[in-house]
Amino acid sequence: MCEQVRFHEGIRRIDAANAEDPRTEQVEGETIARELAFSRRVYAWVERLAPNASEELRLAARAHTLRRWHIPRDQYPKTRGGYHRWRRALAEFHADEAEKILRDVGYDDSVRARVRALITKVNWANDPEGRVLEDSDCLAFLELKLEGYVQEWGDEKTIDILKKTLAKMTPTGIAHASKLDLGPQSTALLRRATTQDSDGPSPLPKGTTGG
Repeated sequence: MCEQVRFHEGIRRIDAANAEDPRTEQVEGETIARELAFSRRVYAWVERLAPNASEELRLAARAHTLRRWHIPRDQYPKTRGGYHRWRRALAEFHADEAEKILRDVGYDDSVRARVRALITKVNWANDPEGRVLEDSDCLAFLELKLEGYVQEWGDEKTIDILKKTLAKMTPTGIAHASKLDLGPQSTALLRRATTQDSDGPSPLPKGTTGG
């Protein structure tokens, strides 16, 4: 299988797996499986932030939440520790599922290992591609998911979560976030979170830049 065909077949199989998500949502007037919509939006952001992104980064972008619905949040305690255990279990699960697909379409060990490292965020804060993936994930979250959580969380909890989200992003990612076309309440809360963060020290590791 030639490289281009292998890549497109890998993406097709990842999309097919995410299309099995029983949860759906409306995106630009189309009903689509939730994880498929999210992974496609993350991929689109990677292409925008890093037009010359590696094949491994593009694969990781499409697969980094692969079949997420298989491990729901309520399988873990509703505590901070439970949340982090859930996220770690998810990352390993996504990487395992991605590796099965990539092996089946003929990717070698080095490609599969790199995709796994990106999905599981190995040293991501010091990895330029890891930073692009994190920015893209955060931007997709703000675009597709924030609006649905604002009423449930309330203003103060939303601002706290937004500040934590911004703390993971590069200046380039934050600049894009400030230009997103969100609802009035989400826009106001994001602006408040951004303003509050701007008064303190930068949460980003020194020397990092956006894609």
